[in-house]
Amino acid sequence: MYQNGAVRPPYARLEDWMKTMPAEFRQMKQAEAEALFRRIGITFAVYGEGGDPDRLIPFDMFPRVFTGGEWAKLERGIKQRARALNAFLVDVYGRGEIVKAGRIPARLVYQNDAYEKAVVGFVPPKGVYSHIVGIDLVRTGPEDFFVLEDNCRTPSGVSYMLENREIMMRMFPDLFRENRIQPVDSYSERLRRTLASVAPAKCKGEPRIAILTPGHFNSAYYEHSFLADLMGVELVEGQDLFVEGEYVYMRTTEGPKRVDVIYRRIDDAFIDPLCFRPDSMLGVPGLMDVYRSGGVSICSAPGAGVADDKAVYTFVPDMVRFYLGEEPILNNVPTWQCNKADDLKYVLDKLPELVVKEVHGSGGYGMLVGPKSSKAEIETFRAKIEADPDNYIAQPTLALSTTPTFVAEGIAPRHVDLRPYCLVGEQIDLVPGGLTRVALTEGSLVVNSSQGGGVKDTWVLAE
Repeated sequence: MYQNGAVRPPYARLEDWMKTMPAEFRQMKQAEAEALFRRIGITFAVYGEGGDPDRLIPFDMFPRVFTGGEWAKLERGIKQRARALNAFLVDVYGRGEIVKAGRIPARLVYQNDAYEKAVVGFVPPKGVYSHIVGIDLVRTGPEDFFVLEDNCRTPSGVSYMLENREIMMRMFPDLFRENRIQPVDSYSERLRRTLASVAPAKCKGEPRIAILTPGHFNSAYYEHSFLADLMGVELVEGQDLFVEGEYVYMRTTEGPKRVDVIYRRIDDAFIDPLCFRPDSMLGVPGLMDVYRSGGVSICSAPGAGVADDKAVYTFVPDMVRFYLGEEPILNNVPTWQCNKADDLKYVLDKLPELVVKEVHGSGGYGMLVGPKSSKAEIETFRAKIEADPDNYIAQPTLALSTTPTFVAEGIAPRHVDLRPYCLVGEQIDLVPGGLTRVALTEGSLVVNSSQGGGVKDTWVLAE
């Protein structure tokens, strides 16, 4: 919010709002926000800790604000990255030109657990593998943004982006009258349009879309049902679908109805027990045969996960140059790959200063934040890295930007990141905003909800 001791322009109108809000009023509004979240049912699940697994995600009422100019640069960089990631996926399931050119090691692609041999040689409709790309960004200075990681499979959290805005507009209508804030409520219509644009070759007429969920025990089930309601499409489980001939059908009270596009929120391994895990009860037997024959589209496509592997991440700037012939607009965080001897030596020498992540880890688990860890934790992690260096990458602890956040004592700076949701279909689309996650613990760099992080509304001001 502050820069060189002065309030940054996009936050200028919020300074008075912040300073003149009585503590009692703030506490009342915070309780009102929590009650709304509870009533709507916005929770996430944390398993393995005992008690009720459903938790209310902490909501911070102080919005994060971008100028229109800042957002324009981010939008260009996000769309560029989404194009490159999809070009990479089409390539590595086809001719593999980037591997042949020596720009990425073959083993990182073809021996990757997320590389699905079942789709080799298949090009999905419009050449799109990853239809919803969630790119996690951090800011380190007035003009400096870095990509922390890419999420090319089923990035979650968009329901929070939409509900955060809804609740802020309900609680503070005057703020929205006084500030020209670009809307995000068109996301569901844009998502529906994106999914419809990649209908399969055999689809005739208006595509029928369904969201495939693992069921109500899944941690993101609220979001699955929320998006189905907003888009006006069916929410289905594997048992609601069946394959007959060249098509997939949905069981309804009016008889079977053909499904053309499946927005799947289950992992590759569970999609089709005849192709992947035979013990899966969540998928649809025979679905992959229909997919490969052009009878149904699966979004995001099976196999898309090879592009968001944390070891592959280090090569995304090269993908931009290789496929698009452009320089990356958004840079990666400098990254050391522990499977390289020189990088491994550096990481082990500097372990107390670095952030180390599992290549396939997510949700803030399986990582070490060196400066915040005890000697014993560091030595335990050192042994893990030495035992399996292929499984780890390391990055510097960046001087992440902070935003004002309401805490018990009043207002305090807390570290944040941003996840915009880039939609890729016939066109590439992006709503002006995203999910801002905030590390509510003082000094913490971990923003994941499962690790004590919260969320806040993200504003992009109209120019």
